[in-house]
Formats: sequence, C-alpha cells, structure tokens
Amino acid sequence: MPGDDHKPVSLRQDLIWRLEAVAFAGFIGLMRLLGVEWASALGGWLLRTLGPRTGTHRTVRKNLRIAFPDMDPGERERLAVDQWEQTGRTFAETAVMDRLAAQGRIEVVGAERLEAIRLSGRPVVFVGGHFANIECLGQTIVNSGIPSQITYRAANNPYVDAQIRDARARYGVKLFAPKGGDGARELLAGMARGESVALMNDQKFSEGPEVLFFGQPVNAAPGPSRLALRFGTVLQPLSVVRLPGVRFRVTAYEPIVLEATGDRSGDIARGVQAITAFIEARVREHPVDWFWVHKRWPDRVYAALDPGPEISAPAAVPR
Repeated sequence: MPGDDHKPVSLRQDLIWRLEAVAFAGFIGLMRLLGVEWASALGGWLLRTLGPRTGTHRTVRKNLRIAFPDMDPGERERLAVDQWEQTGRTFAETAVMDRLAAQGRIEVVGAERLEAIRLSGRPVVFVGGHFANIECLGQTIVNSGIPSQITYRAANNPYVDAQIRDARARYGVKLFAPKGGDGARELLAGMARGESVALMNDQKFSEGPEVLFFGQPVNAAPGPSRLALRFGTVLQPLSVVRLPGVRFRVTAYEPIVLEATGDRSGDIARGVQAITAFIEARVREHPVDWFWVHKRWPDRVYAALDPGPEISAPAAVPR
C-alpha cells in the first residue's frame, strides 16, 4: 500500500488514489453483475465510442502507418477504431475472467508442449505480447500446472493495483511485479527452484539491444533471453487470438532455442530479435488483436513519418 516502497505520499495523493479505487471497484462490481457476455460487449462499446476521440488515437494511427505503410488509409482507420473495441472488451473481461475461464471459453493449441514442460520439472521462460485478452495466457499457464512467476507492471495506484491482483487471484494467477535488483534476484531464485517465468516483451523499452520490428529499429528488453541463457533453457512463445462469442484460442508455439556461443551480448541480441520477430508475425496475422495504443518505436521513427493524409472523423468509420 502507500509507503511500501518507502516513499512518502501526500494526503491529497492518497485521497485521489482512494477515490479512483472506489470508482474502479464500482466498475468491477458492475461488470460482474452483467456477466461475461454483457460485460465484454459494454467494455467494447465504451472504448470503441470514446477511444477515437482521445489524443491516444493519434498514436494508434502513427503506429499503424509505421507497421503497415502500404495499407489503404481507409482500411487503416477502420483497424484503428476496431482495435479500441478489442481493448475495451479485454479491460472489462478482467473483472469476470474467473467466470470466463470456468465456462470453458479458452481453447489451447499445443497443450502437449505445456504438458511436456510440466512433466520435465525444468523451468522455461514464457514470452508473449499484448494480444486479444492477455489474461488468457496467465490462466493457461496456471491451468497447465506449471509453477510459474507471472510478471506484470504494477499500477501506479496501489489500491487499484491490489484490486487487480485480487481479480486475477480469483482464477489462480498470482502476480509478481519485479522492481530493480531485488526483483531480478527473486526471478533468479524462482528459476533456480524450478519455477518458470512469464514475461511480456512487446512494449517500449528505453535500453536493451536494438532490433528490427516491422523494418524499424526498436529497443527490446533483454531479460527473457538473459534468463534462458543463464539457466540453459528455452524461450516458450505463447499468444492468444479472440474468437467470436467471447472465446479465445491460446497457442503454445515451437520453443525458441538460444545458442550459447560465448559471445554473450550477441547471443542475447539474437534472442531479443527472435522474440521480436515472433511478436511481429503474430501482429501481421491478427493486427486487430494487438495493443496499438502505446508508443512502441523510438521518437526518431515517429519524427520521420511523412505527414500523410488521414481521415479526420474516426467516429464516422462504419463497423
């Protein structure tokens, strides 16, 4: 809670956090009252309606222009609006994820790979990206019986963060938010005990090796590759796509085997590029499923974009 990180919090900030937490709790309660289908539909409708009217929509458009420069502008705009609905659905579904999972709405392709990992007793490094409903990935790992530290970025509001953790605990996911050196040591200790680690690897990272993503340079987190090389294990890619009827398909892909050549920096960079290539392939397959609202590329890539013609009325784009 506030002060856990030994940082003083003002009474004003604490009050703001508490008010936000009350509102968030009300939202969670409403979604659970509505149930899976209606909660998902409402969340999708809200963000599809409001998202294109926010400043973030400009980031979405720029991201799509970088990734798909040859796509028809009208098609890009439809995709920009459609992805808001996906994001809204995912946010709302988090509140009812325990019910969604219990109702058998998640199918798993490559379950034999997960079973082999469980039987081996050896840890792996799960890697993936923010696609469709990412909660399905953690739920699938937990349901497979593989002991795993499922990492996440803690919310800035500690009261909201506690509610998020509680919501995920309802379907068996215990989250771990590594911070600094202590967090890294906990991850290492967990893997030494035979616990796997699950990490997202598709958001902006200010350091790390520079690799290519849709033909443009990005920095990506080296952590997953470092862990895999240190423990002599594989990177196990997972991804999820949204199906009709608030259903999902999680796929466990062919593991990425990293070679230890003695050139540690080079080995890590090759691992980072392999993960980034995996993410790009999944985006190309199901672009509407990806989380387009964050700035993935460095500022120089956005600055180099030509000011091309854009549709100025996103709300008018038909479904």
